[in-house]
Amino acid sequence: MSDDQQPAGPNWLVEARGLVLMLAAVVTFHSLVAKPFYIPSESMMPNLLVGDRLVVSKYPYGWSWVSASFHVLPRSRGRLFGATPEYGDIVIAVPPNRDDDYIKRVVALPGDRIAVVGGQIVLNGKRVPQVIEPPLLLPVDRNQPCDEEDFPGLRHRGANGRDYCELPIFRETLPNGATYRIIDYRDQPLDHFPEIRVPAGHVFLMGDNRDNSADSRAPVESNGLGGPVPLANVGGRAEFITVSLDGSESWNPLTWWNALRPGRSWTRLRPMIAQRGR
Repeated sequence: MSDDQQPAGPNWLVEARGLVLMLAAVVTFHSLVAKPFYIPSESMMPNLLVGDRLVVSKYPYGWSWVSASFHVLPRSRGRLFGATPEYGDIVIAVPPNRDDDYIKRVVALPGDRIAVVGGQIVLNGKRVPQVIEPPLLLPVDRNQPCDEEDFPGLRHRGANGRDYCELPIFRETLPNGATYRIIDYRDQPLDHFPEIRVPAGHVFLMGDNRDNSADSRAPVESNGLGGPVPLANVGGRAEFITVSLDGSESWNPLTWWNALRPGRSWTRLRPMIAQRGR
């Protein structure tokens, strides 16, 4: 290069094209393969806590309008390579009147008859087994304050001086052996749901925190799912927790380490399958 030649500046067209291609690749991956998800509510306690970050796979039940990361496609009942969830799967679903993503558990499949009697699921005329387990002592933090309105009488001071939420735990087991923990500590209207039949192409979803979950039992006017959910409105399956933060973190990454909840990272979210006697 001669002394009087100036170095070429950046080619902004090439730079912009590269950025667009990168963004398109990210959106495509989020829409077709997997995406991150943040737990904003207590509806899936004790298995998912506010502050959990997890990975949702987008392909297990096929692709539909809801697969797009930003729900920009028009609603439809069509699916590509559609499949039906299994009992106990934790799925992402969109209610009929909003574009919010809900996270709930599949408790009834197409064709099933389901009712809730005194907080216990009755599936095809048979009560789904619930076994009492020892209470869960969940440390109180900013993301899980265990306030008196939602958890009346459940906050206690431990011997170590720290506050805990003492959650009554049941283990529920569905017909395929999928077993998981639930919370049910008071009688409330959603503990009583008359029997319905789940239509073809739909699933019935419930939160694991049975006393605080706007799910298929709750009408859309109460921010619920308004009954069985079309499979075209199910956008993926929860796979594992990547990280869980207690709410004490700030924008500064240096604060994230101290906010980590121990023992939750990489927790698998597929339900265990109970061993059956022969």
